[in-house]
Amino acid sequence: MSSSVAAPLDVKLMNMTATVLFLGLLAIGAVATVRWVVRMPAFDIKGIVVTGDVSHNNALTLRANVTPRLAGSFFSIDLARVRAAFEAVPWVRHAVVRRDFPSRLMVTLQEHQAVAYWGSESEPRLINSFGEVFEANVDEVEQDTLPRLNGPEGQAADVLAMYHVLAPLFAQLELPVEALDLSSGGSWRVELESGANIEMGRGSVAEITARVRRFLKTLTQVTSRYGRRANAVESADLRHENGYAIRWAGVSTTVATVAVPKK
Repeated sequence: MSSSVAAPLDVKLMNMTATVLFLGLLAIGAVATVRWVVRMPAFDIKGIVVTGDVSHNNALTLRANVTPRLAGSFFSIDLARVRAAFEAVPWVRHAVVRRDFPSRLMVTLQEHQAVAYWGSESEPRLINSFGEVFEANVDEVEQDTLPRLNGPEGQAADVLAMYHVLAPLFAQLELPVEALDLSSGGSWRVELESGANIEMGRGSVAEITARVRRFLKTLTQVTSRYGRRANAVESADLRHENGYAIRWAGVSTTVATVAVPKK
């Protein structure tokens, strides 16, 4: 018959200490090995492949703007920082960055699609299709003509949305909208390609739309009565409750107020 003898407490402690030390050495060795591998020249970033929207940027532009901000190897490079570097390049709205083993980065770019100018004519910025204002060289805009929108900071998306509502209404009478302005007090004003200024006042999208529809619905009748064409309007004020005031180009002494009966 055999019997087991429990190891003394000091022996147990020594065994546990040895095990901990051994595991610690293994961990340190593993970390050192990983650091050595990460720093190997084979894992240095050797190329960046850029795809997506690159209409306004070429390889030289991207290299000049992005390369100084890159640091690290394939494993250690900060992808968020790389993304921020690309998104700081003019015309770039969004960038997606991923690693391509063993030494490349793959970047997909989304550029801003300019749909309007924003702000003053002297220092215009641009608005993209999402209603976001961005900085870029306006001389690089591909479209021949873009509308000019203006309003309080932070309301570019609202002004763009109103433009999308009003422009088709004026286009029905072949009166292209050249500019739309929202004052700090909330009043809307349209400038047509013909040079006419249309004051629309304050109100919701539905209220402004109703005034414009009322104006355009009767404009043909009014122009016929005075022997004019629609593009001969110099200015109009739609802020009257039951009608609007209109002024013709070349007529400085006559202002015709058109009353529209309530329905």
